Amino acid sequence: MIEAAIPDFCMQQIANSGQCFRIKELGAGNIWQIAALGQNLKVQRSGDIHIFHCSREEYENIWVDYFDLNRDYGAIKRSILQLRDPYLSAAIAHGSGLRILRQDPWEVTVSFIISQRNSITRIKNIIEKLCASHGNAFPSPSDLSKCSEKFFRNMGLGYRSQYLLDIAKAADSGKFDLEYLRKLTCREAIEYMKRFRGIGEKVANCIALYGLHKLDAFPVDTWIARIIKEQYNGNFDTGKFSAYAGVVQQYMFFFQRHLGKSIRSE
Repeated sequence: MIEAAIPDFCMQQIANSGQCFRIKELGAGNIWQIAALGQNLKVQRSGDIHIFHCSREEYENIWVDYFDLNRDYGAIKRSILQLRDPYLSAAIAHGSGLRILRQDPWEVTVSFIISQRNSITRIKNIIEKLCASHGNAFPSPSDLSKCSEKFFRNMGLGYRSQYLLDIAKAADSGKFDLEYLRKLTCREAIEYMKRFRGIGEKVANCIALYGLHKLDAFPVDTWIARIIKEQYNGNFDTGKFSAYAGVVQQYMFFFQRHLGKSIRSE
């Protein structure tokens, strides 16, 4: 086990941030099970200490990078607070322990194609069923390319079924090349992804931010659109946040969901 006091890190906030769908709370806000990168990890909180149930080697080689623990989120927050924006200051205070995870880009691609016009609870349930149907591991492009559209519809994907089947075949053949996407700028990667059916501007930004860790991506869903309309009169300049627009988006999204009553994504 590894015990660590990590600044600007809260598993409970990350688990409920909408960026990942395979983190389960096992206790009353103090134990979590994370399935990611072909691994399973239990994290427990005791006061200000997080306990990682893994070896030091696994912690340093996998989870430090996955949780983006080498990045100074305190410095990012201070730079945002200097703008003296009341809404963003409140959002940062509410989500002070958020970090952008370094997830597997294929898992993120599948997850956010599923996410379209879906609740977070339903997204999690669909992904859980997909994994259960493939030995509880997240299915690869090859795995999903062999499935039928009917299989996906039986999983509850509805009109998204053909989108997922198409992208699985494209990824399996190399036409949809996630490794190539890593080499592109954020905007180039987004435009590349939008060439594929089922990936629009919002989903492409989500894949860029949560799967490729391009922190200048800024997904605009119904929550963010509402914030921009109500708090900024329809004009929100992401350029002033330099390379951390995606971190700002996460603070905004997490805070607005707390203020809202329903949880839906578009």
